[in-house]
Formats: sequence, structure tokens, C-alpha cells
Amino acid sequence: MSTTRADRTAIRRTSLSRPVALALDDGLVHQERTFFDYGCGRGDDLLRLHKMGIPVSGWDPAFFPDEERAPADIVNLGYVVNVIEDPDERLVVLAAAWELARKVLIVSARLDWEAADAAVDFQGDGIVTGRRTFQKFFTQEELRQWIEQALGRQPVAAAPGIFYVFRDEADAQSFAVNRVSRHRRIPGIEKSQALVADHEELIEPLMAFVTERGRLPVDGELAIAPQLTAVFGSVARAFSLLRRVTSADRWDRIRQDRRADVLVYLALAAFPKRPRFGALPDELRHDIRAFFGSYRSGCAEADALLFSTGDQDAVDRACRDATVGKLLPDALYVHHTAVEHLPPVLRVYEGCGRQLAGAVDGLTLVKLFRRRARLSYLAYEDFDRVAHPALRSAVVADLKRLDLHLRDYTRSPNPPVLHRKELFVADDYPARPRFARLTKREEKIGLLDATSTIGTRDGWQAVLAEHRVSVRGHSVVRNAPGSRP
Repeated sequence: MSTTRADRTAIRRTSLSRPVALALDDGLVHQERTFFDYGCGRGDDLLRLHKMGIPVSGWDPAFFPDEERAPADIVNLGYVVNVIEDPDERLVVLAAAWELARKVLIVSARLDWEAADAAVDFQGDGIVTGRRTFQKFFTQEELRQWIEQALGRQPVAAAPGIFYVFRDEADAQSFAVNRVSRHRRIPGIEKSQALVADHEELIEPLMAFVTERGRLPVDGELAIAPQLTAVFGSVARAFSLLRRVTSADRWDRIRQDRRADVLVYLALAAFPKRPRFGALPDELRHDIRAFFGSYRSGCAEADALLFSTGDQDAVDRACRDATVGKLLPDALYVHHTAVEHLPPVLRVYEGCGRQLAGAVDGLTLVKLFRRRARLSYLAYEDFDRVAHPALRSAVVADLKRLDLHLRDYTRSPNPPVLHRKELFVADDYPARPRFARLTKREEKIGLLDATSTIGTRDGWQAVLAEHRVSVRGHSVVRNAPGSRP
């Protein structure tokens, strides 16, 4: 039994370490897999995962030196290699952890943008901190290359400073395609259709399968296929009837969306080299045949799409044509939940940045530069709750230099703030109507007229004071005489 989203949220609230929380959220860690923490410290992560019913064990040279270093499905090497001063010993530890990993090794280390606040003295290829401890700081690309050269496997960027290394290539490709797949809702059935309504227990698994895959199942993929054939004549005939009693247009859209997801995956899989067709998971091979006829045809179409992301004119046109996001002269800004609604060329463009950066903690908006091969992953205050959230941090992914750097705004006395939040999200975003009502009210009062002023917190507060109003929740209220906004 796997963990629920509520379970994962509860775990994160108990301060589970970032690499383990991320692997839990990505579905790699769950109750059907064993977990080993190589360098577990005092074992805090192990205690929390144990409470979730996940079979765990760990070893640490200082706190648990006598524990067995046993193989496990998932092995976590969390912020261990960065404290090892001897480069050869680092490699030995990495190889030892990899030897124990049956399915996935999680490797994390501190990045160079943390070094400025920690350095006291230099030692070897690292520094000595104020606590007199050694730290080796990596760049994101340096860490990726180090892991790849040491293990002979292509690591997957899970987040800045965190990588997954998959034992099975098929598992790596399943993770990659799931990363770019959008969420789809199953179309509703008209209950008046007697045959479908009478066999709803058979129809629902078929609907779920086609909603997820965008195609009909092949032999062996759907357990209830024989029963569907007995009642409807074939799986295809059952789905044909289903299309008539639901929304055919919705099913067509589901197929188009899934095809686009697979195309985006194939484009991104070119880095560094696409796997052999036989190395792909079975269900993905069936997808490719259904949507493109052959792997060669799919890869050819994906290559053309990937090539277009290197053409800044094509990127600029796609930004202008996008139906979601806030378009500014230098970039398109889009909420992270709306990336899947972008044109395929922009999804691949963003995917290149995500392959470099992984998942950015607290991500709110993605900034896609129109004329530079660069993306920024922006973390704001609570986007849904705060009417005009302030920027906390930006992780900038430079696609030409294959470099990441962090811009921290938490100490800024005057950080940038957001307006017109409804422009960043898709039409079906739950809070969008509330955002739009606030914008309409602010436009009516004239609060958004001074576009050169309101982009920072101080400028915005000055405009509110000038108009003698305050924003409470997502409502504009008049100030009482003598009060401050």
C-alpha cells in the first residue's frame, strides 16, 4: 500500500530532510519498498518513515557504526559526500552506497551558492567552515558529472543539489515520462445509457486506463478485458459505445494531450542520449506505437521539436501565442501548475531547465526568457492566500552554461511583488475567480495604473497609501481616517 498525498504532506511538516521528502513526493519511497539511509546521523528520517509503515534501516559511522549496511530498494546518501575531505574516499562511499541500491540511489550535496556564507578557510577542494568542519561545495553540473563518471549511469536531477540514480533504465524512463505527463479527469457517463450503466464496474477500469494512457489497452494490459469482450464483443466496441454516451471530444483531447506528453518526453530524452526502444517500459513502447507508428517516427518528430527550442525566434513566437501566462517584453511568466498548458515547444524549453535544476523548493512561477536561453524558477509567499505575495528566491537555470545560481530575496527590504495573479494560472485553477475579482476592483480604483511603481513592496504600499485603501485577504477596503494601509 502506497502513501497518500495527505500522508506525504504530514511527513514534510515533521521536518523530513529535503531529499527524502522529495523522493516520497515523487512516489519512489513507499511502504512496498525497503529504504536504507547511508549516513543516517541520529536517524530522524528513519523514525519518521518508520511511523509511515515504510521498512527502514540505516548506518552512520558516528551514531550507528555497528548497524549492518544492507541492500535496499531505495538508498539515500544524503549530504554525506560533501563532508568527506579525501576525493578518493568520496568515490568509495558513493560506490558503496550504489552497490546497496536495488532500484534507486538518492545522492545530495551542498551547492556552491551556499559557500559564501560558510567559508572561513580553504582546504583541499573545499572549505573549512566556522564550526571547523570540512565542506565540499559543488555546482549542479559538477555534481551530475561526478556521479555519472563514478557510476557510469546518467543521474536524474531531482532538485538543486539532489539527484536520483536508477538501477533499471526502464524505471528511469517511466519517471521521466511521468514527470511531463499532465493530470486528466475522466469524462462523466450519462446514466440513461442502460448497457453502460448496467456494467459500470467493467467500464470504469477501461475509462481510467484510456484517461491515463490516451489509447486502448493491448493484450494483457487490462485485467477485465475478457469480461468486456464477453459483454460488448471487444474492448474496442466497449470504448466505441463509451464515446457515444460520454463526450467524444473529451476523449479526443485526452489522446492529443497524452500524445503531446510522450512527444515532450521523447524530445527531452535526447539528453544525453535516447535509450534503446527495448529499454523502455512496456507501456511506454505501446504508447509510442499507438501515437507515432514507430520509435523512429516519434524520435524524428521529437527532434524537430527539440531543435525549435534552440531557436529563440521560435521560443518568442510560442511565448506570444501561449494561452496562459503573463507576457512581458523579456519573458513569459506562468504558474508551475500551468506549464502543462503551454505549447509543446515551451514545455520542452522548460523541461530543459528542469532537467538541469530538478524540482525547486517552494516553486510558484516559472519565468521563460523570450530572447535568452534561460529560465528562472521563482518562489513567492503563499500564492493562494497572500493577495500580492513577495518574491523569496529565484533559481536561475542558464541553459548555455549549464549552470544554476540562487538569488535570495528573503533579506531584501523591498522585494518584488505580484499583481494580476489570474494571468499566471490556467482557467480551471480553483482560486482564479477570486484573483480576477481583486484585479477588477484594483483596476477600477486605479491602483494598477502606475506600472513602473507597483512592482516592489514599497512602491505598492505607497500607491495604497495614496488611494487610502488596504488589501485584506483578496478584498480592497477603504482606510479609516488616520489609519495606515
